[in-house]
Amino acid sequence: MSFKVLFKTIVFLAILFVMLYIGVNNRQSADFYFPLILDKKLTTEAAMIYFGMFAAGVIAGTLLTAGSGKGASRGSSKSEK
Repeated sequence: MSFKVLFKTIVFLAILFVMLYIGVNNRQSADFYFPLILDKKLTTEAAMIYFGMFAAGVIAGTLLTAGSGKGASRGSSKSEK
């Protein structure tokens, strides 16, 4: 396993720990407004809103960084020659 993969895993676990810590300590209810999608306000625990935003960010980041495996490997092999 490369150092880069290990480092990314440790950072990701640290972010998950922070999310868990926030979830444990934020039990009060919060209002969430998003008029483009929701007709009414959503009232739920602050931790659930935080988790939802975090999950949306992770999915968006994964989709943006995911590429086709074939194209990426061809491009790097051409530059090495």
